[in-house]
Amino acid sequence: MSADELTPPEAARWAARAGLSLPADRHAAVAATADHIHSVVAVLRELDFGDTPPAAAYRAGEEKRDAAV
Repeated sequence: MSADELTPPEAARWAARAGLSLPADRHAAVAATADHIHSVVAVLRELDFGDTPPAAAYRAGEEKRDAAV
């Protein structure tokens, strides 16, 4: 386990801090799920979207077509 991984006791503490009731038998599952989500988000943060416009700029049906087609 790396130092960045959420431990079951930390998951319980964060749930309590958020006002959520988290049964003791769910602490490990919640911690594992949070770690998985964190690992996926970490990969997304590494992507270079460069000149990709935000989704709000996308207009369905207005895609540019290749002139050779």
